[in-house]
Amino acid sequence: MPEVARLVTLARRCLRSLPERSTGIVVAVSGGADSVALVRALDAARCSRSPLPLVLAHLNHGLRGTDSDVDEESVVHLHADLSSFGRGPVFLSRTRRDIAAEARSERANLEALARRERYRWLAEVARQHGMAIVATGHTANDRAETVLHRLLRGTGLRGLRGIAARRELEPGLTLVRPMLEATRTEILAYLSNLNQSYREDATNRDLRYTRNRLRHELLPLLAERYNPAIVGVLNSLSEQAEAIYRDAEAAAQTLLTEAELPRAGAFLVFQRSPLRSAARHQVREMFRLLWLREKWPLGAMDYAAWDRVAAVVFGEQNAVDLPGRLRVRSLDRVVQVGSANEA
Repeated sequence: MPEVARLVTLARRCLRSLPERSTGIVVAVSGGADSVALVRALDAARCSRSPLPLVLAHLNHGLRGTDSDVDEESVVHLHADLSSFGRGPVFLSRTRRDIAAEARSERANLEALARRERYRWLAEVARQHGMAIVATGHTANDRAETVLHRLLRGTGLRGLRGIAARRELEPGLTLVRPMLEATRTEILAYLSNLNQSYREDATNRDLRYTRNRLRHELLPLLAERYNPAIVGVLNSLSEQAEAIYRDAEAAAQTLLTEAELPRAGAFLVFQRSPLRSAARHQVREMFRLLWLREKWPLGAMDYAAWDRVAAVVFGEQNAVDLPGRLRVRSLDRVVQVGSANEA
């Protein structure tokens, strides 16, 4: 079937893009269709002469009771099956966490905490095995859902990028998504052709969650009544936004380098002249890069907040207070950024 060749081709292309000295790949495996298809495709794509080792990494969140345990056991069986194929080294790393208890303790959003801890643990597994690559099974449908979700909430160019095919997880560790061009239909057809079982998470059909309503209601409606190729359209938009944003980010980084002056005590200082000569959107992006660099809170910094920062640069306001008790203020020929307590 064409799905078999296509998914293995995507996996092979990913493997060929890795640095020559790659020591292996940590593959996040939930037991669901997407991650199981990723594992099978990567296994089939490995070079028979010197196959790259794979580590199947499963984090049991304990959120679904016995179903979570069955998910874990399915990954154990998958590991055993792949080991019996003899195509190359396959390791298994698994752990259990009470994510719900951790979320209650931290008073954190459960979904956000689970995502954060999953990537943190995957990075830990990669370090333990001396590997620099982590792979997840995100698909074209996932990216389409992400773009649509952000559009509905209100987003700019950066948000339209959706899910990146590759990004730095932490220094020296890269996250890749080899199946990002494959649709969920292709994934399921691939597994069916292999007669490969997988787990279905019942919570993925709970329509109380916005993401699930997008997946099971809105996207199918758009495909049926407006454009059958809606998933491809949203992915194309994402790819175009990514290409444009890379240029915008590079320009903003150059502006940050040109405008920044030595610190004045607890404050970061920037020349107003190069900032006021730049486009407003470049100024907003420059300050976002600054927030990232300084590890200041980004969660509450929406478009309006970034534009208030730009308003100080362009002389429309003298100072603004921002989330995280930060203040941006204009002083003569410079703009200062620092703690509102120090201002």
